[in-house]
Amino acid sequence: MKEILAFILKNILEDSVKIKIEEEDVDGVVVFKTFVPKDKMGIVIGKGGRTINSIKNILKIRAAKEEKRIEIELIES
Repeated sequence: MKEILAFILKNILEDSVKIKIEEEDVDGVVVFKTFVPKDKMGIVIGKGGRTINSIKNILKIRAAKEEKRIEIELIES
């Protein structure tokens, strides 16, 4: 799932933007800590949170197949 998230973010943002993703397992929930530059945060979140919600929905489909739960945390870098 980490690869899917990285793929989506790299295609939304420019190639020169560095994104760091850390994966943690907390009580059966897979948490993806995503470090995004401050000036690109608006692109990732989208208008009214639509973009990040769509990304979460895509990853939830994959997580359901693996019988896991996910959470995405956006952190400014």
